Amino acid sequence: MKRTYVYPAILLLLVVVFGLGYCQQQRHVRKVLSENQRLWNENRDLRKSLDQFGAVNQQITTHQEVQQRTAGQFIERRAYYRRNWQQFIAATAGDYRTGLLGGIKDLNITVNNQTEYALDNVVVKVEYMRNNNEIFKTEQYTISNIPEKGTRSIAASNSRKGSKVNVKLMSITSQPMNFCWSVTKPIPPGNPDPFECVPSAKDNQ
Repeated sequence: MKRTYVYPAILLLLVVVFGLGYCQQQRHVRKVLSENQRLWNENRDLRKSLDQFGAVNQQITTHQEVQQRTAGQFIERRAYYRRNWQQFIAATAGDYRTGLLGGIKDLNITVNNQTEYALDNVVVKVEYMRNNNEIFKTEQYTISNIPEKGTRSIAASNSRKGSKVNVKLMSITSQPMNFCWSVTKPIPPGNPDPFECVPSAKDNQ
């Protein structure tokens, strides 16, 4: 009779123990899930804040870039073009014909002006050269009224000798840019803007 009561008691005890363990495990699982949900919500809020911060930062960066471009365009652009004119102004020889025994015909000289200011006068020197690079003769031409962001060409004289030409810039003047450059003009040491036609203490245009 005693064994009859012992087994059910043991079984009941095991059920209670496993039940308590299961309940404790479920509480732990719910706690972990709750903690994961909290972390997920915090991460979501953090991402949202970062996105908002990134948008504001992009707006600030864009505003600064606009300010810099505006300053470069309206405040320092003339000085910028004067100091870096070689990047924007060039003289080149167009296609031309050469004779069987030498000689150059149909030569055009073009001045390309990529600044935002018209050029009043550009003086170029054209060297007519033999095959051995010996200069046969030189001619000098003045090309006037080259528009901003534009080009202007003139016809150069023919040569009875020579097989190629070399074009060199000699001087450039632009009143709108306050720009006066010459290959013979000395550059004063320590002057960051030596090609102003009319030097000024501060050029804000």
